[in-house]
Amino acid sequence: MLSAVREKIPKDVMQKERFEVPKVTGHIQGNRTIINNFLQIATTLRREHEHLLKYVLKELAAPGEIKGSGSLIIGTKISANRINEKIQQYANEYVLCYECGKPDTKVEKEGDLSYLKCTACGARHIIKTRM
Repeated sequence: MLSAVREKIPKDVMQKERFEVPKVTGHIQGNRTIINNFLQIATTLRREHEHLLKYVLKELAAPGEIKGSGSLIIGTKISANRINEKIQQYANEYVLCYECGKPDTKVEKEGDLSYLKCTACGARHIIKTRM
């Protein structure tokens, strides 16, 4: 019976590829930090860039905005390591499944609560942080 069920499961669910959060690329210019690949990171995480922007700026306690070219401009000097830590925290809270650890998730809202729904294993967990 178990083998019959395994045959019905999609093949991509059984793959054990490693998902890596992209690292930021940018530079410090005067009193500002410029991140060139911010929209690319949001696309890789499959989340809206506004949500990721709000989270990162809130965690860094810094002002910032996205310019026309897709670059994030943060109003203070911040190291790339610190920004990468905050993006990794975001991925752990809003992207990676708590059960299987895969990035195949989506955020669903029901009333005032937000849920992280995994399309790979079907798990559903409440997102504890409010944004």
